[in-house]
Amino acid sequence: MDRIVQMRAFARVVETGSFTKAADSMDLPKASLTRLVQALEARLRVQLLTRTTRKVSVTQDGAAYYERTMALLSELEAIDQGMLHDQSKPRGRLRVDVTTLTGSRVLIPALADFHDRYPDIQIALGVSDRAIDLLVDNVDFVLRVGAVQDAGLVARRVGQIQFCTCASPAYLQKHGTPLTPQDLDREPHQAVGYFSSRTGRVFPFVFHRGDERVEIEGRRRLDVNDSNAYVAAGLAGLGVVQLARYAVQEQLASGELVPLFPEWHHNAVPVYLVYSPNRYVSARMRVFIEWVAETLAKKGLGPD
Repeated sequence: MDRIVQMRAFARVVETGSFTKAADSMDLPKASLTRLVQALEARLRVQLLTRTTRKVSVTQDGAAYYERTMALLSELEAIDQGMLHDQSKPRGRLRVDVTTLTGSRVLIPALADFHDRYPDIQIALGVSDRAIDLLVDNVDFVLRVGAVQDAGLVARRVGQIQFCTCASPAYLQKHGTPLTPQDLDREPHQAVGYFSSRTGRVFPFVFHRGDERVEIEGRRRLDVNDSNAYVAAGLAGLGVVQLARYAVQEQLASGELVPLFPEWHHNAVPVYLVYSPNRYVSARMRVFIEWVAETLAKKGLGPD
């Protein structure tokens, strides 16, 4: 058992790049985790990691050992899953992180159905628009909207989102109705920007018409990094917004928001469930992937 714990401690240091983060993810004191790794190196009589005051690096021997370690740990988890649990009744805990709007408007309202189907699965659901590091935060899945930039991750496409550009009647009464996307770069119009929590980059407004594609920065006095705040800003008349249509379907129907630029459209943006290739895909993970895809499809957000 001590060997397995040592191997898991070493693997978490490699994955997180830090003894502190690895200890936090395993709910261990840093000193305890450090002793586990030191004991592993002493038993193997080889240095697996190099440590400086700023950085932890994997040695050549450590990299080779990590690859073989992950294969063994994954196999052990697969054995445990097969021996301990009836695969028709998956159980256990899932740590999932989803975007604010998809979590609050789509998944949480439907979670009672998931619990009815799989009463033995517990879910720790992080709901935010901040960037999540799967390894550092020890998350099973993250739900991401848009292209997945990290080629080292496994991405399962489970849906797509249609966007719309709109403004409140109060905004249009005060500033007039913009007739073309380019009007958003000119007085008197204002756009509300949405920026990445990770990079601080403000995403441009994107429009399509036939083969034509236009990106607009817009004149802005307000940028936000939370989806609910972005919806609230549009409803408050603070500027033109470009957001997921499903999130404001009721407001569009009631006239609280008015769609703009009918000659232009917005290409659908894919939605992915993303997980680490080193993580064993358990029965509970498989049924959750299937349920998310099914739930998005029911809301008209399916991948096709």
